[in-house]
Amino acid sequence: MTQQQLNRKVSAATGEDLYEIRRRGFSLADPLNVNFDPEPDDLPPSMIDWDEYDFHSRNVPLFAQPVGDYCRAGR
Repeated sequence: MTQQQLNRKVSAATGEDLYEIRRRGFSLADPLNVNFDPEPDDLPPSMIDWDEYDFHSRNVPLFAQPVGDYCRAGR
């Protein structure tokens, strides 16, 4: 399939004119190349682990907790 044939097929399927299809730059992808990404995204994932966020921001003891021998003696 030539580029012109691809542009016409995409134009017919989307209803856009050929100029717009050419401007957007459609191309055929090789099905054997599974790692193809024309615009790699180097940004970190845009999601929040609410459990991790909650742990760091609100996990504060109400009372001071004893440490050391006092705690181990079971008093």
